[in-house]
Amino acid sequence: MSTAVQRIAAFTAALLATVAMPVLAGPGAAAAAPAASGFVRLAHLSPDTPEVDVYLNSQSGGIPGQVFRGVGYGVLSDYQSLPVGGYTVAMRPSGAAASAPAVLTTQVSVAAGRAYTVAGVGRYADLGLRVLTDDISLPDQNQAKVRIIQASVRAPVLDVSVSGGPSIAEHIAFATTTAYQLVAPGTWQLQVQTSSGSARTQLSVRLGEGSVYSLLILDAAGGGLEARLKTDASRRGGVPTGGVDTGAGGDRTSSWQMPAAGALLVAAALAVGYGVMRYRRRTARVL
Repeated sequence: MSTAVQRIAAFTAALLATVAMPVLAGPGAAAAAPAASGFVRLAHLSPDTPEVDVYLNSQSGGIPGQVFRGVGYGVLSDYQSLPVGGYTVAMRPSGAAASAPAVLTTQVSVAAGRAYTVAGVGRYADLGLRVLTDDISLPDQNQAKVRIIQASVRAPVLDVSVSGGPSIAEHIAFATTTAYQLVAPGTWQLQVQTSSGSARTQLSVRLGEGSVYSLLILDAAGGGLEARLKTDASRRGGVPTGGVDTGAGGDRTSSWQMPAAGALLVAAALAVGYGVMRYRRRTARVL
């Protein structure tokens, strides 16, 4: 074999080895593994507290701070994916300067794969920030999981039951949260009322299979009670994004990375082979 052909062959082997390395090592080898992360969301659950601006900052300074402006009563934000570590949450009156003293502050320590709700709770006179640990693990497909967050002053103690059916939770005090409960999925007609029966509301909810929910009980603007259902984690929708088993979510990266790497490998082989063929033709003409 001529020296030129040997060089081309050596170049071919080196190039193919370089291209094939990420394919053989797996889809995560081409890039550094992403930092472990958890999830945080914010809630304003104090009926007589005006809108606030909420500041979320990393204690290590590793990521830029975030500001959520004009957060009003009854708002429960989507989850934010955050690297593992400590964070400070501060509330200031809506429109106040970032340098103004915070009305409330608290810290939340984010662990890998865990989810948290940082909520302003209680009456304005004794307002506090509370960190709720959310259980976003998905139940079996033939079950749903739900908890109740009690944020109504009009119903300082309330009961939740199925209309014409069994009780779900009783004597839930204002500014408290029940544990998650496993229930049968499907459409439920819920009745929420004060333990004395002086105020009540009904809500039709659809609980999906293998999903997790929080049911917020609020003071309605026009009087009475309001119930809102919030999805914490969904087998279909991926909430929080990438945080739980979301069907094909965990496979999409592999299905895109592997064909791309394979195509690059084939293209490199064809290009080098074409070069070898041209060299041989050119050598044959000379001979």
